[in-house]
Amino acid sequence: MFLTPATRLWLRLRLNEIGPLISLAGCGLFAWIFIALTDEVFEGETHAIDSTILLSLRSPQNLADPIGPSWLEESARDITGLGGYAILTLVTISVAVYLLMAGKRGAATLLAVAVVGGALLSTGLKMGFERPRPDLVPHATQVYTASFPSGHAMLSAVTYLTLGALLARVQERRRIKAFVLGLAVVTTLLVGMSRIYLGVHWPSDVLAGWAVGAAWASLCWFVALQLQRKGQVEKPGETSAPS
Repeated sequence: MFLTPATRLWLRLRLNEIGPLISLAGCGLFAWIFIALTDEVFEGETHAIDSTILLSLRSPQNLADPIGPSWLEESARDITGLGGYAILTLVTISVAVYLLMAGKRGAATLLAVAVVGGALLSTGLKMGFERPRPDLVPHATQVYTASFPSGHAMLSAVTYLTLGALLARVQERRRIKAFVLGLAVVTTLLVGMSRIYLGVHWPSDVLAGWAVGAAWASLCWFVALQLQRKGQVEKPGETSAPS
């Protein structure tokens, strides 16, 4: 459908008005999901379904063997690496350097604060809850920290959703925006599901990680929109320094 320049300007202004409201509402919704899920987990309400899902993903004859062909297990290890500290750190630094080179200092700072803050929040939550890792099935990859919430699921949500939102901002076509954001969401979901498949997290750990990660990403985006209005974060197509 053809839109006149005036109509496009009106739509853009409306989106600028409702964007902060949507991000703040998203933060509240995902935070509520995390709090409600946390309550259920530590009352033991999720143990039955957590156990059922984990056992359903293992061969009944050998609980050390995840269901499916051997390449699927290897692929799960590759996918789970996308949510590891090494990969997320490399991705974050690479994108931050690119943004700095492009003159987008505010966006680079926003990305760094979102990811580093998310990592600190994840560590603090794990230390606070200290939920043991699943012991129903052997772990198919190494783990070193507590189980709740899933750090891979949480930091994937924080990093990839923030990157997706940043990339979507510079695109004019809605189809491309949808693709970028969809790719961020799918990557986040795959990382979380790989943790369950490999037996290193209860499903409720992953759901909690997704929820708190999405809440943090939404909060960071709300702050970014406020800073953008004040000129402290660049608008799409804008730079903070000469190229």
